[in-house]
Amino acid sequence: MDDLFGAPSPVYQPLAAKMRPTTLANYIGQSHLLGEGKPLRAAIEQGMLHSMILWGPPGVGKTTLAKIVANTCDAHFMTISAVLSGVKDIRAAVDEAKQIAVSRQQKVILFVDEVHRFNKSQQDAFLPYIEDGTFLFIGATTENPSFELNNALLSRARVYLLKNLTTEETQAVINQALKDEAQGLGKRHLTFEEGALAQLALAADGDARRALNLLEIAADFAEKQEDGSEAIRLSALSQVLAGNVRRYDKQGDLFYDMISAFHKSVRGSSPDGALYWCCRMLEGGCDPLYIARRLVAIASEDIGNADPRAMQVALSAWDAFERVGPAEGERAIAQAAVYCASAPKSNALYMAYNQCRSDVRQDPDFEVPVHLRNAPTSLMKDLGYGAEYRYAHNEPNAYAAGEVYLPEEIAQRRYYQPSDRGLESKIRAKFEKLNELDQASPQKRYT
Repeated sequence: MDDLFGAPSPVYQPLAAKMRPTTLANYIGQSHLLGEGKPLRAAIEQGMLHSMILWGPPGVGKTTLAKIVANTCDAHFMTISAVLSGVKDIRAAVDEAKQIAVSRQQKVILFVDEVHRFNKSQQDAFLPYIEDGTFLFIGATTENPSFELNNALLSRARVYLLKNLTTEETQAVINQALKDEAQGLGKRHLTFEEGALAQLALAADGDARRALNLLEIAADFAEKQEDGSEAIRLSALSQVLAGNVRRYDKQGDLFYDMISAFHKSVRGSSPDGALYWCCRMLEGGCDPLYIARRLVAIASEDIGNADPRAMQVALSAWDAFERVGPAEGERAIAQAAVYCASAPKSNALYMAYNQCRSDVRQDPDFEVPVHLRNAPTSLMKDLGYGAEYRYAHNEPNAYAAGEVYLPEEIAQRRYYQPSDRGLESKIRAKFEKLNELDQASPQKRYT
């Protein structure tokens, strides 16, 4: 509440907001883009601006960088959020940008946060004004621009990928706040118990905003020391970090990146990698049954007949989760992931299936060979259905050497090519033997 006889009460600002850098000199991270001599840094310092898309996870400095660009180039900074705005707001922003350009003779930067949330027509609304120079466009997105932004907008803006801060960079952000007496916590002379700073930086998971938010909370638990300083203990920090949610987005790029890493780890026979990404997804809130379903697919696609038990293990883990619930069920899914990663690999079945489906879609509908047709009626028998069919069980070794089970037009095609790994090595040896019997047989279906 405002003081009736004095100045208004100061408005609270989170530490992350107060510590937002205003110059490149104070900006931490993204050295691959903003390090000395890098093209983007040079463009900003020389005022050679261009429209851009800043793509990266939350808390890595997208909004901050856009504001620094405006400050460095003495441009008027305007912002709209795609979460809260529509075409009407875009038009209003365009009108304001035109007025500023005329009245102040000043460059205008329009910053669009969460730009991926705009639909195609809303994105198209920016295009004429980017082209005629009404404003320089800077969009920020956490999602892959190639999927979420239309090609017309991408062709008019350069995409820059911003990365998670390293643990060292995150510690630098924290130390910056600890030393800053004007905007940060410098006046409190905060210190960390050994190992606590590293633990806090690690918990931030590359997100500078999260790091400062956690620091601000941890500072409330600091203990007063005799010398007037305040110490943040590991015991207090554990309370702050309790229930700290791992970075994960069920609908975003990170979800698909982790699923991809998990699948590739299993395919690459890395039990450690499979287990790590499995746990990362579970800790982030991924539906365990999604992982179980993925394992069933992997068992067929990447393991196949090299170890048919992988399918049984994957299905059993799925069943176990539904029977006993998350605690034991998630462990069963982890067990299946490790088994599938350890199993011999073969994509022979996957390749054969895909090729066969492709051929079936493209080829004519070949007739079923007469010798493979059933003849349940006398008419069908008279037409020759089933004639000359060789009953395999009546043949030597229960194999009708020389017989063919494909239409005559594609009799020579071979889809399934077993690998020399796991059980498939035995399947391959068997088919090599059967092929020798076919070649030697005097009874050949087609000549």
